[in-house]
Amino acid sequence: MSNYSLDDFLKETQEDATKNSFFELETERVLEVNLDGQVWAKMGSMISYTGNIKFEREKVLEHGLGKMFKKAFTGEGTALMKATGEGKLYLADQGKKIVIFDLEQDSISVNGNNLLAFEPSVNWDIRLMRKMAGIASGGLFNVLLDGQGKVAITTHFEPLTIRVTSENPILTDPNATVAWSGNLKPEFKTDISLRTFIGRGSGESIQMEFSGEGFVIVQPFEEVYRTTGG
Repeated sequence: MSNYSLDDFLKETQEDATKNSFFELETERVLEVNLDGQVWAKMGSMISYTGNIKFEREKVLEHGLGKMFKKAFTGEGTALMKATGEGKLYLADQGKKIVIFDLEQDSISVNGNNLLAFEPSVNWDIRLMRKMAGIASGGLFNVLLDGQGKVAITTHFEPLTIRVTSENPILTDPNATVAWSGNLKPEFKTDISLRTFIGRGSGESIQMEFSGEGFVIVQPFEEVYRTTGG
């Protein structure tokens, strides 16, 4: 454990006032939003703010009937809050690492549990993963984001990005899968193996298979999803 004088500790950990982009990594686990308008963020992710900012929970019909029914069906945990105003907003999610993407008319699908924040200019929609309905731990949905603007996602520990090609399909553990190219549509397959029975409980192990052209982001951690009511 490092020893600091109080002045040294303040210098080491204080915010960097020279940063002023809309999304900035204040640390690798804290997102700074330089807000002058509006941002969507994961409910409960605010850890601090300065200025005049108002927080509103996502309303039932905020994004139309279609998304409302999807949220009700999945029971998913990506309840959103809308932060509006002017100031500095700091977001974090259980100490996970944060990655910022700048979408430029492209798209990415994110596991709902790994979505932290995005600009209002980004289009989004909930995609159900119906073949996953048998998994008791949840994780039945992902969020497709496209258009133009900043998106922040979270991962446990260091993420790994794997290139997918038509000659090289990729299989992943659903609980370790964070995000993938918006054009990819994963297929789900089951595999009964000796490892399944001896190691992680009896039954079928479920895998996600990605084929085509794109990428998949995985984390070295198997997430247990906790669903909440919308």
